[in-house]
Amino acid sequence: MSTIRFLGLDVHADTIAVAVAEPEGEVRSLGTIPNRMESIRKLVAKLGPAKQLRACYEAGPCGYALYWQLTALGVACQVVAPTLVPVKPGDRVKTDRRDAAKLARCFRAGDLTAVWVPDADHEALRDLVRAREDARQDQLRARQRLSKFLLRHGRRPPEEVRKSWTLKHMSWIKTQVHFEQPALEATLLDYVHEVEHMTERIQRLDQAIREAIQKAPPAMRAVVEALQALRGVAQLTAVTVVAELGSLSRFDSPRKLMSYSGLVSREYSSGNRIQRGAITKTGNAHLRRVIIESAWAYQHRPWVGGNLLKRQQGLDPEVKAIAWKAQHRLHSRYKKLAARGKNKPQIVTAVGRELLGFLWAIAVQTEAKFQAKPKAAMRN
Repeated sequence: MSTIRFLGLDVHADTIAVAVAEPEGEVRSLGTIPNRMESIRKLVAKLGPAKQLRACYEAGPCGYALYWQLTALGVACQVVAPTLVPVKPGDRVKTDRRDAAKLARCFRAGDLTAVWVPDADHEALRDLVRAREDARQDQLRARQRLSKFLLRHGRRPPEEVRKSWTLKHMSWIKTQVHFEQPALEATLLDYVHEVEHMTERIQRLDQAIREAIQKAPPAMRAVVEALQALRGVAQLTAVTVVAELGSLSRFDSPRKLMSYSGLVSREYSSGNRIQRGAITKTGNAHLRRVIIESAWAYQHRPWVGGNLLKRQQGLDPEVKAIAWKAQHRLHSRYKKLAARGKNKPQIVTAVGRELLGFLWAIAVQTEAKFQAKPKAAMRN
């Protein structure tokens, strides 16, 4: 008879609702405990040997701190996907106590889907990359505010200033744009200061990302370098892919990676009717954004030069061969879809979905070499 006990934890910032499912018995609530390390330690000691406990909780804003705490205490823990927890259609009552009991019951039945939990290196890199993404969004908002402020007051750049937000454009704003009213002048200075501050913030974060990659584990650094062999995948995109996905070998096939990204079409088919719609947009939105941005590069004919040639220097010939194959296939795909009358967003989405397959192939090949090295060292 199994002695494993299953814990369902409904986690909030200050409290944790706890329920336990006995191996072949009832599911009962154990009440609510503070979300503190000491309370968690007392709970594990109360429920018995840590090796006989299996805990789970839903992924959410509290992150993976509880996962690491339970793992350190010897309790096997899983973080589960909230959207894949079974829901009864007629159930209209939701409380922390009922949620914890449902998690424990479903966990015992094997009906929950665990998500990937990043290790310390991947989590630190992911937070840094997302901070850079936040800074970029703040920069766009700051530029939007300044440009619309100038537009409202009829201040337009001269013809020689063709591109916005270049050094020449910012120099024109700071030296040529002035207002007689002190209130408007103060507003202009504040908007300009915010734009410059956002630019400096992004530069600091870019430098921090470069330093983080240099100090990253060799396997992670090798995958980041190898992914840059692909056209449209510079360092920031490669770092984002690795930070968001971790080891790409955990996907058995590129199709599963495509499904995880949310770039596959949704389907509602029954009987003789087959109905497909727009992409599902499930999974990781950060990954989906950078892949779509990279896919735009394949509207141009295959070519290796400039920064792409520099990124490919010193890489494995097999990796460069995959990248060259990707250029031919994805550019051909782009032209065929354009010839069929598809609009550009649809074309780029389809190309991005196939680009994920080449990303998977390069990453898996690079990771396999690092996994083989320890085995070879053991034989020696």
